[in-house]
Amino acid sequence: MEGTVSSSEITNISQVIIDTINNLLNSLFSSIDNSVYNTLDNLAFIDDGILTDSFFEKFFGQNSNISLLVIANSLLIAVCLYYCFKLLYSHLSGISVEKPYQFVFKLLIFAIFINCSYYIGQFFIYFTSLISSLIREIGESILNTDISFSALIENLNSVISIDSASINVFSFDGILKSIISVSFVSLLFTYSLRYIMIKVLLLLMPFAFLTLINSSSSWFFKAWLKVFLSLLFIQPFISIILLIVFALDFSSSDITSKILCIGSLYALIRANSYVQSFIGGISTTVSQNFNFMKGQIK
Repeated sequence: MEGTVSSSEITNISQVIIDTINNLLNSLFSSIDNSVYNTLDNLAFIDDGILTDSFFEKFFGQNSNISLLVIANSLLIAVCLYYCFKLLYSHLSGISVEKPYQFVFKLLIFAIFINCSYYIGQFFIYFTSLISSLIREIGESILNTDISFSALIENLNSVISIDSASINVFSFDGILKSIISVSFVSLLFTYSLRYIMIKVLLLLMPFAFLTLINSSSSWFFKAWLKVFLSLLFIQPFISIILLIVFALDFSSSDITSKILCIGSLYALIRANSYVQSFIGGISTTVSQNFNFMKGQIK
């Protein structure tokens, strides 16, 4: 009868829709494969090269009138003036203050730390990078494979065994491939946030040392140090997780191996939360920050 649609036509339309969705997602997954994974290695495994750009050299420069060290040293003089005023006032009020020789000793020590903060930060980052590189090199020598995110995606694709030319996102392997791609994009945002926060904390380092001169402001240094160390410690923790993941015996025909793939990605995403549970610090997990912002909006 005219105006009715036969079952074969409905089937053809459904197949066209499914093929279109598969082609679109195949293009998306290919784009992620070609761009995300090498970037992840650069963001997750930070070395002391993070301090060698022109931005940090200008802000930590000794000869610049707008450098952070000039500002920190100016505040150092202000702290000295404040202590002199407090010392004079203590003779009138009878309130006990820190002994002058104790204050001068702390002043000299932390003045050295402030002016050497660039090299102190460089040492911490180099030491962390050295540990993570050592862990990865040990894994490479034992497992005879590169311990990196770019190598990880090759292993995951071999386990899921998807033909990129005929991907079906409505199959079990297709769903797993979708989860893996979304997980790696989430890792990209998480590690980029960590990268930015490390740079911010490096810029705050001179002022963190400055707060140690006064006991009432030393809490800032303790909070700063906890956050800074937690962000740095993520790097060797990621290396350990990757080492364990590459040590697992994956098989494309074993569904357990495919579930372990998802579990390994979840462990990498939650690495910051695990470190935060151990030593404190802040969260760089994007999903947690989104949930926090949603809570603030409500």
